Amino acid sequence: MDSVQVDAYLSRLGVQYPAWPTVDVLRELHRRHLRTVPFENLSVHLGEEIVLEEKRLLDKVLGARRGGFCYELNGLFGALLTALGYEVTLLAARVYGDGGRLGIPYDHLALRVRTVDGGDLLADVGFGAHSHGPLAFGERGEQEDPGGTFRVVEAGPDAAGVRGGHDSARAADLDVLRDGKPVYRVEPRPRVLGDFVSGAWWHSTSPQSHFVQSPVCSRVTEDGGRVTLSGRRLTFTTADGAREEREPATDEEVLAAYRDHFGITLDRVPTARRL
Repeated sequence: MDSVQVDAYLSRLGVQYPAWPTVDVLRELHRRHLRTVPFENLSVHLGEEIVLEEKRLLDKVLGARRGGFCYELNGLFGALLTALGYEVTLLAARVYGDGGRLGIPYDHLALRVRTVDGGDLLADVGFGAHSHGPLAFGERGEQEDPGGTFRVVEAGPDAAGVRGGHDSARAADLDVLRDGKPVYRVEPRPRVLGDFVSGAWWHSTSPQSHFVQSPVCSRVTEDGGRVTLSGRRLTFTTADGAREEREPATDEEVLAAYRDHFGITLDRVPTARRL
């Protein structure tokens, strides 16, 4: 990522070029990203190819003012952080589903970020409703966040009886918990963006993937709440959990909701894929 692209990215986030890659700067970038770059799977329902290459992601997020899902958002955020001087490691994770079952390998992409002043943090701007700020990677106690109470703990057995880690010489996998419930399991081994191509393909094509069920677009609001357009249902959630729902009546109103609440301009309404 060159200096012009970095400046354009920071401009979209509404921040100045930081002097140092510190914890406080990372926290601010993380919050700003969640507020300005939506989590969305619209490409799946618009028939657009998802390409995990930096230039294509820059064209989408900066050029087209779009968002994306985990591989795109965390992949590009990781590139930005690297350009700003952070030491970034891409990590594969598997998301917990019904019955405590873990999802597919390369189910999710998260970031381990090393700052100049605060050790390692777990950053994730690509999970939808999650922590608003990065989590301390080595902390095993509770971490309070506007998104809930989080913990990062060594993984125990999953519902299939498989324990975290594969051998005694390797660092154990880690479970990320939100309000006492496991969210996903992180594997500490470093990855590269190309490792996640199979996961992105599965999530954008498999009938078992929730991403193909309905279009969704969501972001954190300035007051710490959330606005989400799922299918044709627009939901506003305040920071204290109060909800208001409405359903735009026409395609024009749906397109206006994408434009007004997410800054996304489309020429047609995304519709759920028929598989």
